[in-house]
Amino acid sequence: MRIAVDAMGGDHAPREVVRGALTYAASHADEVILVGDVPRLEREVVDFGQGRPASVSFVDGPDVITMGDHPAAALRAKPRASVRVATDLVRAGAADAVVSAGSTGATMAAAVFRLGRIEGIDRPALPAHMITASGPIMLLDVGANVDSSPENLVQFAAMGAIFAERVLHVPRARIGLLNIGEEAEKGDTLTREAYARLSQADLNFVGNVEAHEMIAHKADVVVCDGFVGNVVIKFFEGLTSYIFRSLREDLQHGPVAPIALLALKPGFERMRNRFDYERYGGAPLLGVRGVSIVTHGRAKARMIENALRVASEAAAAGVPGVIAEWTHSHPAIAPGPGVQGSSIVPTGPASGA
Repeated sequence: MRIAVDAMGGDHAPREVVRGALTYAASHADEVILVGDVPRLEREVVDFGQGRPASVSFVDGPDVITMGDHPAAALRAKPRASVRVATDLVRAGAADAVVSAGSTGATMAAAVFRLGRIEGIDRPALPAHMITASGPIMLLDVGANVDSSPENLVQFAAMGAIFAERVLHVPRARIGLLNIGEEAEKGDTLTREAYARLSQADLNFVGNVEAHEMIAHKADVVVCDGFVGNVVIKFFEGLTSYIFRSLREDLQHGPVAPIALLALKPGFERMRNRFDYERYGGAPLLGVRGVSIVTHGRAKARMIENALRVASEAAAAGVPGVIAEWTHSHPAIAPGPGVQGSSIVPTGPASGA
């Protein structure tokens, strides 16, 4: 696979992005194309001190779309922005996937406006992984859309199932609908209508899933409106960080703290590895005509390395092509009578999801 990397996007760019890409290229056969301010990227390679693999190349894209920029307007005003140039490589067929840790809004806008939506998909969706004791749960949408229709949620479910089965290797992925109760009649108009449609779709729908049941891994893919999903995933990340930080601080007090920490270290290491979201790298914007991987804005080298792996696997599995096939033949995606397509137009900066 040929993977274009937005080397200027992210809180720790370009240093951590370059280092993650070089580490990935050193152990994989994929071609990695670093897009950014080339002289600066070359200095980062020298500073890293491990040389540049022959499979790594540079493409000039020196401008950066910041978190404060209006995504769509910035794409037009900055044609040499690294995320736009990297996405255009996919559009031109010079790359099979693009990876960015930059502005989520800009990455989404570049994917939608430069690659385009898959025919039959009203709105793309952005998934995120929630870590549980028995493996990750895919939650979508987590911010690509702030308002969704029941048809959108059915499409999200089908696209999530495709990614879970083709890339995460989850057999017959279980689909759940995030709601305030298990009963079919619970929830607002959106969730009640979505429940009825999902029940009739050719998907492994397990019904409504309450928030606490996600941690119990009741479903492999959980769908919801993007506003709700964004709140849920950020609360989950914040709570997890708070728990680990509190445990670390509490165990550092008292006369026996050093001995206690030594005794508990193996257990803490296992727990930290279990909830290590960095190993999942990132997630694709599902529903666009190409593989566009969104990774965390705080991503460092290790997470960038894993994001490239996700990009490679999604491109090799042909996820956009499989979704396109389903839009023509699968009852879960085929639009119902009178359903009008809509498009996503990012209207402002979005934080990393």
